Amino acid sequence: MNEGRTLFAQLLDFLPKYEFDKCVARYHGNFRCRKLPAYEQFLILAFAQLTGRDSLRNIETCLESLSTKLYHSGIRQPIARSTLADANENRDWRIFADFAHVLIRQASTLYADEPFQSELKAAAYALDSTTIDLCLSLFPWATFRRAKAAIKLHTLLTLQGNFPTVIIVSAASVHDVNILDQLVWEAGSFYIMDRGYLDFARLHRIHQSGAFFVTRAKKNFRCARSYSHPIDKSTGLRFDQTVVTTGILAQQNYPAPLRRIGYRDPVTNNSLVFLTNNFTVPALTIAHLYRSRWQIELFFKWIKQHLRIKAFYGTSSNAVHTQIWTAIAVYLLVAILKKRLRLQASLYTILQILSLTLFEKTPILQALSQQPLPDSSPNHDNHQCLPGF
Repeated sequence: MNEGRTLFAQLLDFLPKYEFDKCVARYHGNFRCRKLPAYEQFLILAFAQLTGRDSLRNIETCLESLSTKLYHSGIRQPIARSTLADANENRDWRIFADFAHVLIRQASTLYADEPFQSELKAAAYALDSTTIDLCLSLFPWATFRRAKAAIKLHTLLTLQGNFPTVIIVSAASVHDVNILDQLVWEAGSFYIMDRGYLDFARLHRIHQSGAFFVTRAKKNFRCARSYSHPIDKSTGLRFDQTVVTTGILAQQNYPAPLRRIGYRDPVTNNSLVFLTNNFTVPALTIAHLYRSRWQIELFFKWIKQHLRIKAFYGTSSNAVHTQIWTAIAVYLLVAILKKRLRLQASLYTILQILSLTLFEKTPILQALSQQPLPDSSPNHDNHQCLPGF
């Protein structure tokens, strides 16, 4: 069925084009468009992400060299860099953001049964942010500090499959804790976050929604112990307590009891104190659950190393948002491809193969079922789990 079709054309079969067309219609993305429709713009930017193009001139040159293979891949003809620059500058970035959210929903369905931890039956998410530094003279709209520009990528990562379920792009000056006001909490799910999100009023809203949080206590956290639960100290646990806050504001903001768990990591010998509103899961499971939060750090490292979200094709806010959301859509597309084809190769390996064979006329399953490429970096894949916290 796929004989004579390029890998790029076969890859596009996994995209729900009808959903993309709905996103375009929602924002009138093709209004008075004569040269570069929205879908072609997305395909060109996806090509740039998959092949590692770092500039508009680079994209233009590569498309020109592949001109005989473009038409049947959905790109009618090579595009001048000025045309692509205008599209990135003027076409509403929310088209690509909405389409990325469509792919998020598809990936969530595909990975719903992905095993995570045998002793934890509920869904688990890691919440964190990463800062993308920009040049203040080129990106004056992204002010962060007096001599620095940046934006933040706030991400809620499901630990069942390690892909983002919520992504919010904001100015770097927005504090992480404010993002808690924009999230919808799933009852019965676990949300793992670091101390930057420790705000008792917001944590109490999570508690009232029926969801569970796991975070670390700050050094100045004050509480009164109500009960100490028995523990096995040979596992690294130091204590498992039911506590109540003692500060006036803390009591007002979080009037319910909290669970305080102490743990000494046997690998790094670090002493850690966790706070959670879950009293039924074993204390050691809570400690291991927080360790899984490291997956979101690996995700940020992975996308910064293997996708183009640090060097941008345009300097306007619209162009930057368009590129970021296209990169996220490509990441999700590869994750969907991996699941649907039941590939054993890592996302890193799949991207490496696609970057070299994107316009080869080989059945995609045959091309991607090869032996994994040798890995030169120990932390190349966001599916790895590092020891320690």
